[in-house]
Amino acid sequence: MRASVLRDGRMVYRDDVADPVPGPGQVLVAVRSCGICGSDLHFAAHGSQVLKMTAEAAGAAGAMDVDLSRDIFMGHEFSAEILEAGPDTDTHPAGTMVTSLPILLSAKGFDPMVYSNSTLGGYAERILLSAPLLLPIPNGLDPRHAALTEPMSVGLHAVNKSNIERGETALVIGCGPIGIAIIAALRLRGVESIVAADFSPKRRELATAMGAHQVLDPAQGSPFDSVKARVVFEAVGVPGIIDDVLRRARWGTRLVVAGVCMQPDEVHPFFAIAKEINVQFVLAQTPEEFAESLRALAEGEIDVAPMITGEVGLDGVGAAFDDLADPERHCKILVTP
Repeated sequence: MRASVLRDGRMVYRDDVADPVPGPGQVLVAVRSCGICGSDLHFAAHGSQVLKMTAEAAGAAGAMDVDLSRDIFMGHEFSAEILEAGPDTDTHPAGTMVTSLPILLSAKGFDPMVYSNSTLGGYAERILLSAPLLLPIPNGLDPRHAALTEPMSVGLHAVNKSNIERGETALVIGCGPIGIAIIAALRLRGVESIVAADFSPKRRELATAMGAHQVLDPAQGSPFDSVKARVVFEAVGVPGIIDDVLRRARWGTRLVVAGVCMQPDEVHPFFAIAKEINVQFVLAQTPEEFAESLRALAEGEIDVAPMITGEVGLDGVGAAFDDLADPERHCKILVTP
């Protein structure tokens, strides 16, 4: 079977991966589309750091059992077609198009389908999914669009955590894939004033297409000079951004941090204390938010077509990882096995 795997920090094409066999409660599916996530790019470049910090955050019981010296399977934004069910497994019929939270259940427990030496992810022809977690793709939704249910639900989770109301102004700092997903979720929630800031002209253009009412170039001045936002979403993930928000935001701001910063960062708590700023860090999504995002995509309430800037086969994943470094060229590249 064909797949693209991470080996020594680079994505490598293979045509000799063993076919997965579904066990009880599992289904074998053919991957139809899989999005390349920024977390995959980061793991390829900084895998040892990701594993070390994950272990420190989660403790020994939550550490990821990944051997960087062996091939690693990735790909957690996918749509697929059911091929067959495992023993004693009641599920949807073969041919049903589905998506799922990227978790594989088994007799041993559960395996996150993020980085693994053994559990296949969406950068493969065929993978195993958990029958209880399957969601049929409704309304004939394009499988390429359905594959983006996962990242869109990450944006929805951030918006839900903010408790934003329709009449409040939202400022989204950073218009990469997660910032764009936040903008789409804000629009889904009916927020009437969505402002987005990014240095990239292409990303500002995409932010407008996805629902931002106003876009700003930080090179022309701080967004806080012209925007009185009640809720600020940080979707950049580099040192210094959080502290800058604390310095410049208005009293009572709610700051939602969705950008994943892997470096040590310095903040001055005084600014947050003096202005009673609420800071909320967010990660991933709930099953309910995943299902709601799929519904919104299928009913046309969110259109992810503008986000898709490229498609590659399994033999082109390595080059796609390189291409995604240029924000003027790409937002989301899909892998179509």
